[in-house]
Amino acid sequence: MDIAMRPKQSRLSRTFSKVINLRTATSRIASSNGICLLALNGKFKDNLDRRKDDKKEEEFRVRNRAVMEALLAKLFAGITSIKAAYAELQMAQDPYNNEAIQTADQSVVNELKSISELKRSFLKKELDLSPQVTLMLAEIQEQQAMMKTYEITIKKLESESEKKDSDISSLQKKLQDLVLSNKCSEKRLNDSGSSSLSIFDNIRHSELNPTHFVQFQQQALKSIKSFVRLMIREMESANWDLSIAVGFIEPGSVFEKQSHRCFAFESFVSKTLLEGFNNPNFGLPSDSLSPSNKTHLLFFQKFKKLVSENPKNFLTQNPSSSFCKFTKAKYLQLVHAKMECSLFGNLNMRKVVSSGGVPDSAFFAAFADAAMRVWLLHCLAFSFEQQVSIFQVKKGSRFSEVFMESVTADDVDMEPLVSFTVVPGFKIGKTVVQSLVYLSPVPSPAGT
Repeated sequence: MDIAMRPKQSRLSRTFSKVINLRTATSRIASSNGICLLALNGKFKDNLDRRKDDKKEEEFRVRNRAVMEALLAKLFAGITSIKAAYAELQMAQDPYNNEAIQTADQSVVNELKSISELKRSFLKKELDLSPQVTLMLAEIQEQQAMMKTYEITIKKLESESEKKDSDISSLQKKLQDLVLSNKCSEKRLNDSGSSSLSIFDNIRHSELNPTHFVQFQQQALKSIKSFVRLMIREMESANWDLSIAVGFIEPGSVFEKQSHRCFAFESFVSKTLLEGFNNPNFGLPSDSLSPSNKTHLLFFQKFKKLVSENPKNFLTQNPSSSFCKFTKAKYLQLVHAKMECSLFGNLNMRKVVSSGGVPDSAFFAAFADAAMRVWLLHCLAFSFEQQVSIFQVKKGSRFSEVFMESVTADDVDMEPLVSFTVVPGFKIGKTVVQSLVYLSPVPSPAGT
């Protein structure tokens, strides 16, 4: 029985064991699957959390960056506003405007306070900014500040322009006053010259005598001296070396004083203007004049006609006259092209004179006055019935009080010699009008 039951019992136990083992395995499998599922759910949750954290961190960075950009925009807008307020403050100081100065100063203080408050909030991390709104307001503030700066700059430029216009008007007024003053001075000089020549207004041809010639010669010499002074000033303005210029005019001349160099220029001008004086036509080939009994009266009539005329006006109104031809020829001879270009930087006057015009310049006006006086002196000389001639003293000649007069009043115990003739002398019949000379004193021989 025992033998018979062992197999059954063994199969039962094996079956039971299988069931138990299956349950155990199922339980383990189920248990293992549950653990695995729980493990998988935990990792997924961690990933989700990390993604959420990353997203929040990215959003934080984006917002933080936007806040910083807004902060900088607000800061720069404040600086621009300070710049505009400072420009306004400067503008209000000239001309002085107390109310505008106080307003601009308060604007600077307000902006500085705003920037200081912004700094405090930043350091304490208490910034409460809406980036979009702040950026928009900062942009508006900066644009307004820039517009204010531009407006101030425009006002400043307008003010400077008005000041320059005022300066120009003031200078124009001064120029007009100077021109008027010069005209008045010129008129006084002309009136003075006219008054000194008034003795010739009512003089008759039969009353002429050498004294009249000497008196008019003095007026001619005054005009020559005035022109020479102006010419020397122009040379000095053009940085001429006057010593070199004098060396060309009167080589080897020695001057006691530098101021005496003007006599060399007077010599050059007077000799040029008086060249051809002995000829009735004064060196004008187109105006040949044959001597006759009426010649003296004809010259006197020319003298009387021109003696009270203004040189520039007469030249303008009578471009084909003999005097106009004389003035043109003498100017081109005296003021050569290189000289005019050096003095004035161009040849404009020369071109005008060559074409028969009258230059509008003080230099030519002074020359024309000297030329007219010399022309009238020539007319007066040939008004005399006695023969009139011109003479010069040779260099190195001994001084003679009969024929010469020294241009310097220095009396020395020496035997002076003539260095050069400053102004030629004249002979009217037997009357001698002394030549003006510059003397070079030489020591007397030893033992005399």
